[in-house]
Amino acid sequence: MAHVEQSDLPIISDLNDFDYNSGTFLEKLVFNHRAVVMAICALVTLVLGYQAVQIKLQAGFEKTLPKAHEYVINYQANRNELKGLGNNLRIVVAVKDGTIFTKENLKFFEEVNDEIFFIPGVNRNGMKSLFTPNTRWRVVTEEGFEGGPVIPGDFDGSARSIGEVKVNIMRAGIMGDLVSNDEKSAAIIVPLLDKNPETGERLDYAELGKKLEEVRAKFTEGNPDRSIHIIGFAKLIGDLIDGLMAVMVFFGVAVIIATLLLYWYTRCFRSTLMVIACTLVAVMWQLGILSYLGYELDPFSILVPFLVFAIGVSHGAQKLNGVLQDIGRGTHRYIAARYTFRRLFLAGVTALLSDGVGFAVLMIIQIQVIQDLAITASIGVVVLIFTNLILIPIVLSYTGVGKKCAERASHPHKSIEEMHWLWRFLLAFTKRGPAAAAIAVSVVLAAIGIVVAQDLQIGDLDAGAPELRENSRYNKDVRFMIENYSVSTDVFAVIAKTPADGCIDYEGLSLANELEWRLRQLEGVEDVRGLNVRTREIMMGINEGFPKWQALFRNQDTVNYAVSELVTLEYVDPACSIWPMLVYLSDHKAATLTRVVNTLDQFNVEWGENEKIQFMGAAGSSGFEAATNIVVKKANREMLFYVYGAVTLLCMLTFRSIPGVICAVLPLMLTSILCEALMVWLGMGVKVATLPVIALGVGIGVDYALYVLTVILAKEKQGMELTQAYYETLNFTGRVVALIGVTLAAGVITWTASPIKFQADMGVLLTFMFIWNMFGALILMPALAHFLVKPKKLAAQA
Repeated sequence: MAHVEQSDLPIISDLNDFDYNSGTFLEKLVFNHRAVVMAICALVTLVLGYQAVQIKLQAGFEKTLPKAHEYVINYQANRNELKGLGNNLRIVVAVKDGTIFTKENLKFFEEVNDEIFFIPGVNRNGMKSLFTPNTRWRVVTEEGFEGGPVIPGDFDGSARSIGEVKVNIMRAGIMGDLVSNDEKSAAIIVPLLDKNPETGERLDYAELGKKLEEVRAKFTEGNPDRSIHIIGFAKLIGDLIDGLMAVMVFFGVAVIIATLLLYWYTRCFRSTLMVIACTLVAVMWQLGILSYLGYELDPFSILVPFLVFAIGVSHGAQKLNGVLQDIGRGTHRYIAARYTFRRLFLAGVTALLSDGVGFAVLMIIQIQVIQDLAITASIGVVVLIFTNLILIPIVLSYTGVGKKCAERASHPHKSIEEMHWLWRFLLAFTKRGPAAAAIAVSVVLAAIGIVVAQDLQIGDLDAGAPELRENSRYNKDVRFMIENYSVSTDVFAVIAKTPADGCIDYEGLSLANELEWRLRQLEGVEDVRGLNVRTREIMMGINEGFPKWQALFRNQDTVNYAVSELVTLEYVDPACSIWPMLVYLSDHKAATLTRVVNTLDQFNVEWGENEKIQFMGAAGSSGFEAATNIVVKKANREMLFYVYGAVTLLCMLTFRSIPGVICAVLPLMLTSILCEALMVWLGMGVKVATLPVIALGVGIGVDYALYVLTVILAKEKQGMELTQAYYETLNFTGRVVALIGVTLAAGVITWTASPIKFQADMGVLLTFMFIWNMFGALILMPALAHFLVKPKKLAAQA
């Protein structure tokens, strides 16, 4: 790519002396019709601005699942038979004094149960609690099996009725499941529909979250003895959407920080406002296009407009810097804007394309929330190509900049010694000693980073919901349930599938017993429940409850009888062909899920395909997380391969120099390695929230190289020594590169204060990558150039 220097263009202060037919076709098209371009931009801003205010904050359970993974495919194919293993809420009603077993407290529980029942979007047929008819008990007597609902039809709240209910709870085996171990609370299992039956539209998690909070407030406000605890995907998303409202404040803070930094650099209030305004227009266009295309902002993509704004300001600063310097040398503002467009358009397009690569490569990850993030960001990059590379120069051609500010920006340093001490420090790395030291330190850091990064894990490393802060209301509710209930909230459901009426097959149930035994031996597995377990318990029941007989009998008639008693209790589907083996886990950490997945895979390898029964993964919250971890692990290296491949290609097309590509890419690779080491040190795993960060850091980080190395290589092709070439670069684009690094970091560092933890994590990682990439471009890149780029050879080629 040809690079046009300031000195290559004449200083023209009078428009009558300018050749309007000079420049590229695009330059002539844009600037010779700039009034038309401005009018079109104003019209587009009005239209897309209206669309932007229509955009919604929403999320969906299905969007978080890796739909192409076999676990999710298996669940989707059998979801009607796997009731209660999809999108559920678990609501616990608790009292502090006494137990739940009083007339008043049971009445309180029933009222909450009824209130939840009538919330739009609740699957009322699948709802389960003490007061729903599908919660039943069953025992063996001398006359055979007897059973009924846990809360009998004649319940009147008397001491006798309450005593009967307590007995029924013990008979049903739901102590520690639907009733807490300390008897101070009881749970309601609330499956949700995909669509609101009243409106026919997709379930609105923000509205559902609001309804749930209204229920909580209605029954607990003013009564410290009573509390309601709610967990589940829908509640988590509702809390995240609530947190997004607070995140909007950070956008305002980011705008203020960027404005102050840009003004500090330019000292020109007028041009600073123009750049900020044009970048905000880009964000508005992005949101408007998304709304027009039917996209929504979810907790993952809400951060993209922040990032687009920060990128836009950084690129706008380069354009403003060029205009400032040209006007300071005496060039007319219109001509200065054209010169800046001519010099930096191709470099800017290439830089933004590299940003886009970092976003677009996320499309390979088959999880819709990440793909939506990639589309959202890619649209933002396309918009920036127009608003920041075309609109900003046009606006500046009208407004110009302050005269004193322009003179200050264009004032050249007479010698290297007169430069700021920081720039003299950077220039030292073009010398052999400091350059070798920088490379040696980088090698050591890379080696340490590679060793530390070996401990990087895939998935969540914390209990509770890692998307929220540890002290959030949601995670407090999770801890309450873990402390008071035996049944874990982390369920990995193995899907057992047989031919029709095949669930009674002795061989199939025996294999289920074998798998169950293996799973019980694993660290992190608290319990395993399923048809095979209940069949053994029924067989013990028909033998006077003697524990010795809790086994699987070979007599087929006995097995048939036991299973027939379980069909009505929904342990198996009516066709007797599909049932879930529920593996209750102590947590959903990456290591725990990996052990379960490996055990299931190993079992299927050893026993091979069996015509009578298949054990497939997986449903339940932990089953979906395991599938997500598998997809993320595979995509992690693929993503890096593609993003580095694309960035290398872009650099090659830009620099036309293999040494130049090496100088640009190696600092980025060091940053990626250190970023993974930082994740280990901070206790972060690679998951849906953190996976995009590395790709974004690489794609955006190469901007520095494009703005610095392009000038260095151009100067050295003229025969200039590296130190002098780097000195010229620092005077031209290098200072702005430092500003870009700080601006990008300042735009995302505010995320660390977010109530949403994964946003805070992304803020920390992106800040680190932006700053470290800046250091790499200003220190390591010239150090590598000292050994790899030979001025005389390049001069000869030129």
